[in-house]
Formats: sequence, structure tokens, C-alpha cells
Amino acid sequence: MPGFADRLNGIAISASAAMTDKASALKAQGVKIVSLSSGEPDFPTPGHVVEAAIVAARGGDTKYPPQDGKPALKKAVQNKFLRDNNLRYELDEILIANGAKQIIYNAMMATCNPGDEVVLPTPYWISYADIARLGGARIVQVPCPAGNDFRLSASDLEAAITPKTKWLVLNFPNNPTGACCPRQDLEDIAAVMMKHPHVWILTDDIYEHLIYDEFEFRTLAEIEPRLKDRVLTVNGVSKAYAMTGWRVGFCGGPRDLIAAMNNMQGQATSGINTIAQAAAIAALEGPQDYLKDRAREYQARRDLVVGLLNAIPGLRCHTPQGAFYVYPEIGACLGKTTKGGRRIETDTDFVMALLEEQQVATVQGAAYGMSPFFRISYATDTDTLREGCRRIAEFVSSLT
Repeated sequence: MPGFADRLNGIAISASAAMTDKASALKAQGVKIVSLSSGEPDFPTPGHVVEAAIVAARGGDTKYPPQDGKPALKKAVQNKFLRDNNLRYELDEILIANGAKQIIYNAMMATCNPGDEVVLPTPYWISYADIARLGGARIVQVPCPAGNDFRLSASDLEAAITPKTKWLVLNFPNNPTGACCPRQDLEDIAAVMMKHPHVWILTDDIYEHLIYDEFEFRTLAEIEPRLKDRVLTVNGVSKAYAMTGWRVGFCGGPRDLIAAMNNMQGQATSGINTIAQAAAIAALEGPQDYLKDRAREYQARRDLVVGLLNAIPGLRCHTPQGAFYVYPEIGACLGKTTKGGRRIETDTDFVMALLEEQQVATVQGAAYGMSPFFRISYATDTDTLREGCRRIAEFVSSLT
């Protein structure tokens, strides 16, 4: 049969998506799965957002949209950046895309050449690495150890940058760890990046509103305005507004970069769904107070899960200050055998055995570049979280 492109070599379906799909398949077979693998809010999309979409559809807002986003949505994004981040972008410095993931794809495809390097603080969201590789770039990992609360050391970052570095990707609050980046850390990172004017910087702020313990979120271009002409500030409505299925991402950045990304988007998808754009306008321009209420609920879930996991001998779980994930360490479980006879040599072995023997879906740390850990999403109800942690405790305690 005809062959496939070499660029797909080493590119696999996202581990989190694969685990969610496997859990769904087992559910369809009647298996009672506790799914803690998906990074998707369980809250509904706000009613006023849904209503705005209905009004747009009934009003005939169903024609091809501008490729870079409807002016009304770009204006709402412009106001959001000013309101929340003290960043001023002109409308031609803003791009709307099919989720934040397409923003990242556009950026890498528009800038990376074979031999370029993309620096990823590790652990990192799975797709950063694969998208960069599709663009021909090589990944340079900078470990952010659990002992440092999964934070990025400025000195480690400095050591990772070379003349071939094309991008630094920052994601705080972080997927998969929930780690946040304090202001002092951002200032130290900014000081490093000021020395390297050949490097673009992407800040993925998608979990911006999911922060706890009075943490104050800041983004890099806000902290160091002199970097603004090299920073791509990425965000979207998926996580904070519980709009994952609407697929609306946005960004602000240098005019020339945005134009290049828009060119790339034009060859892939053109403009995005007009109804979803109307919904996103309502989300960004409507009430914002409920975001704090939802964050408080997530914090309560975090406290529950961290407490239950740390009560399990053999697990150690950091307390994150953002997002809706925990990233427990399972080193004490390696080398042991499950009740079903499976030997646990890696965190991939651990999560697969956990799914097969206790029907709990999680994601292995290897997928995020750092082992031996596994990721749990607590974006679900407390009864499910309690049951999931009970099954995890039973699984770990049965290892011999």
C-alpha cells in the first residue's frame, strides 16, 4: 500500500486521549470505570454562553468567518488581556483558532525548521513535544523536580539554551503537575531570556483562572514588557469556562508572528466556527465572578485528593497551586508485583495494571517526560474522587 510521511515517525496519539478512549471502550462493555484521566471540567458551560450561541445561530451568524477571528471576538480578547493581564494588544496582534492547541501548532509550524530546538520545562503537556517534532525541531528537556515543587530553575534554563534554540515553552499553572510560577521565578526567567534575543517564548496560560491558596497569577510579558515583542501569550475558553467542546483558543503576540501563524491557519482550517465565537464573546464579556467559585470547588477537591493519596504508603503527592491535576510519585511501587501477577517496572506498567485490575483510568508520567509518576485529574465529583483514591489505595497495598 502507499506509504506515510516520515514526519509521523515517533508521533503517537496523546497518552491522555488514548487512556480516556480505552476507559470509554471498557465502559461500553459494561465495566465500571473510574475515569481520572481526562483534563476536562465537569461543570456545565454557563447558561448565558449557551444562549448567546443559540441567538447567533438563529440570527443567521452561519457564514464563513474572517480567517483570524471575528472582530467582535478579537475585541473581547483584547479587553480580556488588558483586564486580566495588563497587556495591550492591537487587533492585528490577536489570532483566534480552533482551541489553544491550534495556536501552538500554528506557532511551531510557522517558525520551526529542521535542527531548531524547543526548550520544554519537564514534565510538560504531551502535545508540545509532538507538535514541535512535526515542525522538525528537537526537544530539549529542562527537568523541574518534585523537590523544587516542579518549578523551573533559571540556572537550569540558562544551561539549556543554545544558538539553535527557537522556542521556550512555559505552562504555569502546569499540566500535568499543577505547579505555578511565582513572580520572582518569572522575573528570574525573564532575566535569562533577555540575554537570548533569538528565542521566541510561548506562555500557555490556559489554567490562568484555576489557582488556589491566594496565589497571584502573572504572565511573562506582563512581568517583563521588554520581552513582549518575542512572547506569544496563549489562552482560551476551554478550562476556565468549561467550554472544551466549543474549541476556541486565542493569543496575543508580535504582529509579524501573528501574520505568519494566520497564514499557516489558512492552509489548515481557515476561520473557526461562528457559533462558537459568539459563545466565546459571551464568556469573556459576561460575568466573571463564578470563576472564583469554581476555583474554590476545585481547591476543595485538590485538598481531598492530596490528603487521600498521601495517606497511601508508597505514594508521595505534591500539593499543587493551580490547574486540576495531581502528579503522585510511585518510586516505592516499582519492582513489585500486582495481585493479578503483573510486575511493575515503570509508571506505564503501573497505570495499565491499575486500569485492568482496579478499573481506574489515569495517565503515566512517562507521557509527560518525567517518571516515575502518574497524573490524576480531579475535574470530577467528590464521590468519584473518593472511590478512585480508594481503589488506588487497594491496588498499592496489594503490591508484593
